[in-house]
Amino acid sequence: MLTIPADARPELRRWFAPERPGPLIFEQVARTGRGRCRVDRWPDPRVVLAELPGNYALRGDPGYLADGDLDDVAGFVEAPPEWLPALRALDPATAVWDRLVAALPAAVAVPPPARDVRLLTAADAPALAALDEESAWIHETWGGPEVLAAAEVAYGATAGGGLASVAVPFYVGGGHEDIGVATVPAQRRRGLSTACAAALIADVRTRGRTPTWTTSPDNTASLAVAARLGFVPVREDVLYAVRTVVPG
Repeated sequence: MLTIPADARPELRRWFAPERPGPLIFEQVARTGRGRCRVDRWPDPRVVLAELPGNYALRGDPGYLADGDLDDVAGFVEAPPEWLPALRALDPATAVWDRLVAALPAAVAVPPPARDVRLLTAADAPALAALDEESAWIHETWGGPEVLAAAEVAYGATAGGGLASVAVPFYVGGGHEDIGVATVPAQRRRGLSTACAAALIADVRTRGRTPTWTTSPDNTASLAVAARLGFVPVREDVLYAVRTVVPG
């Protein structure tokens, strides 16, 4: 497949329109410059792939895929249902991961920022890099801890001698920002996820966007944080786990 230059990415936006709450892989690529977009041909593509580390979005007609086009895809794929047979041809073990997408109504007030929560800066890159393996996914859509820290979009709380919780705009769109929160296991159940997410929500709203929250229907901890903050479910969705394992 052909990699599209960064200045041509906006021409692919129609393939992912209209924007809706949830995984905004293409928008994250187009707006942050991270990741890449590939097509089967240029111009007039018939297959479009937007990709970030471990996260992908597919559009178009899977019948136009050539052998080897998706051989390097390994992660979670957002795509219409007609793509599932093509993905299972690549990986017969491809699993369907149920997702629940929620949005925060404009009328819902969020708590003021807690004193121990602050905006992370470039100086916090080592602390982000030191997060435990279970929490390291939080910076993957930004291209790593250094890039995320330098972007100054994440909020964190320190406890136990290190960074304990981080809230990030995991996907940035034109009208929405989908929030990701990671808290290290030893510091959970202390309200840190809620506090960090509340601080981030205030920032998202100053940018004129709607905060959104995507999680698994069985992730009771994540659902509880979203409920405390006032998020309201808006739709159900799925991701396809290709050559990867659905988190437990």
